[in-house]
Amino acid sequence: MLAAERKRRIIAYVRQYHTASISTLAKEFRVHEATIRRDLAEIEREGLLKRTHGGAIVEEWTNDEPPFNERATQHLEEKMRIGQMAASLVQDGDHIIIDSGTTTQYIAKNLLHRSNITVVTNDMNIAAELRDAPGIKVIVTGGELYPSSYMLNGMFTDHVLRSLHVIKAFIGTPAIHPQYGLMHPEAQLVPAKQGMIRAAREIIVVTDHSKIGKQSLHSVAPNSMIHCLITGQEADPEAVKSFRDAGITVYTV
Repeated sequence: MLAAERKRRIIAYVRQYHTASISTLAKEFRVHEATIRRDLAEIEREGLLKRTHGGAIVEEWTNDEPPFNERATQHLEEKMRIGQMAASLVQDGDHIIIDSGTTTQYIAKNLLHRSNITVVTNDMNIAAELRDAPGIKVIVTGGELYPSSYMLNGMFTDHVLRSLHVIKAFIGTPAIHPQYGLMHPEAQLVPAKQGMIRAAREIIVVTDHSKIGKQSLHSVAPNSMIHCLITGQEADPEAVKSFRDAGITVYTV
């Protein structure tokens, strides 16, 4: 195979799987790893892929979030699995934060029959889901209501979060990158997420596989602050490995 054809196929392979290691590419194209390294260096100079430690990744950007109603119907079954797994990590007696989002609401649905749990949330949908659960105390942060998503955000939200200390925070995100960590396209939503992270002893990120490996404009937190990542079994194994290599416990469900 000519070098130009191999590079074209490498680009196609990484775009399909979002990320790939040098060893995987060497086996796929039956060449030495040194050859793959040279190919990736040339491809990166052309701006078509981004090299990482031990491989390459597609630079995918999230510039805005789809409307809430659209997000609520995407990857629905995967989000249900993630919510069930996340809820299983909550112990009786825990004080937790549940971030606003279409994945985090399934955590609440799986806590309805639990007892002696305090849930802090900035999401009116989550608070309504838990309102009749006898064993759960619900604290709503307050803040400006975003009618399209029932999220609370802003100065009052940030003020309440600064006054709290909880055991676990379950954080949703539209973008999480193996190198750059949690990211978000909307600056006004970053402080609340950072407040939740500061308030918690353990940070658990919950997100479907489509957000893995993506970048966005604003940094929320580095991967060093994340203890656990829960995503779907649809997530690319190479991307998952990158987070595990960074010391994060990863559940693929």
